[in-house]
Amino acid sequence: MLLTGLDEGSPGASEHCVVYLVSRSASDPDVVHVIEGWTSEEDHHRIFAGEAAQDIVARIGGLLAKESEYADHVPVRGKAAF
Repeated sequence: MLLTGLDEGSPGASEHCVVYLVSRSASDPDVVHVIEGWTSEEDHHRIFAGEAAQDIVARIGGLLAKESEYADHVPVRGKAAF
């Protein structure tokens, strides 16, 4: 369900979403983490005010263990290999 966030028209497919990473816990396969990176907090709020994002939020809301947390990281360097 979380991977649909990358489908065309979904939040993760937005040009303003620069990171959308879904991963499972190595020690507990029932725990899933989603990390998102956005061009700005304002862009994130604007995209998530849309119908596609609200649909995803409504579908996963009951699965969340806690509210999402905002952090203002500025990338310096990194790598992701899949």
